[in-house]
Amino acid sequence: MSQAQISGRRRSPTYSGKGLNVGSSMKAFLIVAVATISIAMSGGAKAETLTDTLIKAYKHSGLLDQNRAVLRAADEDVAQAVATLRPVIGYFATATASSSPSPVGLKNGHLTGNFGVSASLLLYDGGGSRLALDGKKEDVLAVRQALLSIEQRVLLRAVTAYMNVRRDNEFVALRRNNVRVIGEQLRAAKDRFEVGEVTRTDVSLAESRLALARANKAVADGNLARSREEYRAAVGTYPKSLQAPPKAPATARSLEAARAVAYTTHPSMKKAQHEIASTEIGVLRAEALMRPKLSAVGRMSVDQTGKDVSSVGLDLSGPIYQGGKLSSVYRQSMARRDASRAGLHITRHEVAQEVGNAWALLNVSRATLAASNRQISAARVAFRGVKEEATLGARTTLDVLDAEQELLDAQANRISSVTDQYVATYTLLSSMGLLTVEHLKLGVRTYDPTAYYNAVRNAPAHSTQGKSLDRVLRALGKD
Repeated sequence: MSQAQISGRRRSPTYSGKGLNVGSSMKAFLIVAVATISIAMSGGAKAETLTDTLIKAYKHSGLLDQNRAVLRAADEDVAQAVATLRPVIGYFATATASSSPSPVGLKNGHLTGNFGVSASLLLYDGGGSRLALDGKKEDVLAVRQALLSIEQRVLLRAVTAYMNVRRDNEFVALRRNNVRVIGEQLRAAKDRFEVGEVTRTDVSLAESRLALARANKAVADGNLARSREEYRAAVGTYPKSLQAPPKAPATARSLEAARAVAYTTHPSMKKAQHEIASTEIGVLRAEALMRPKLSAVGRMSVDQTGKDVSSVGLDLSGPIYQGGKLSSVYRQSMARRDASRAGLHITRHEVAQEVGNAWALLNVSRATLAASNRQISAARVAFRGVKEEATLGARTTLDVLDAEQELLDAQANRISSVTDQYVATYTLLSSMGLLTVEHLKLGVRTYDPTAYYNAVRNAPAHSTQGKSLDRVLRALGKD
């Protein structure tokens, strides 16, 4: 009794050494796969680097443009607060028509009118206007931190899109070559079936596996198309040829060190701190509303007869009773202050969680990459062993195809692990508040949030300051 009969398996002539040589086909598969991946990733044109992608994303982002406009609007709140401390000058004109009966029953008409200017200057309001100015400055600083958070989101999205396109390109190359190799196996099986060396079962197995390979190839093509669309949305253009990413940037040596950096650096933490300062100023402003207000007022007018009327004086006013409104405003400001303080507590926990999650993902991706490398080595040895056993009749065609698939899956897992590790590194940087153009040293002209603020903080009108502001606006439009 032969070894094949003892094992209950039919000796598979497909791997008897005649016809298709599995070893050579597998070598060809690996060589072509590597060559195809290299061609796909290098291309004929100048390859685009990750730095190029980040710079394009930074310049392209409509989200950044939108939030820069929000910041400029907040800057204008400072200018408006400054204006309340300056004289207010206006003009007025009145015209009145009246009539009165005469002794003979007729009506006499009278037309009176005057024209003049008025001016007022706030002298004292309990510090409310100054406090309002300070509060608006804190609001501006908070919005600047919100803009930094958006910048981190834009850059992280670009990194993820870049790595996903590279990953899916390599997946397509693997699946394409898998289809090619299995197609060769199917043709060889059909040829040998014609001469009676194999059965219809061997042909059907190869046909089934080829159909699966084509389905996987279609899935890989679809995933690549989706990744290309995401890249275009994140960066502004479709990817062409993407270089291998550089060495991942340094993050932190421990989870505790990463969290310590995040607590002091993360834009969300700084934003919450400025919001607390703003609401604390709001409490002081609510107190100031209960104090008297003193203004200097002046008025000069000319009536229809040419007579001048001028007056200068002081206007003192203050609340006596407003139905409890001012007390309610004060309590409301205190509630908002307490809410902002609680918000800082919540933000601190959220930042700590983000850092912890990113740290865990990075560790998982590192471990997965190491395991994938071992999986590839083991799968390669297993495939060679199954192939040799098949030549002796101890393995079937399905066993060999399965072993080949195991090796292919191991290679795909490694590609995914490399991508995951790189994205996890940048995710950790983002959770620490360090994923910015400045920290990454991208070498691109960055948006200066102080340029517009410095141009409007003194509330310029039609003056030399106004011309300077026009120049700032034109420069911002070019960025």
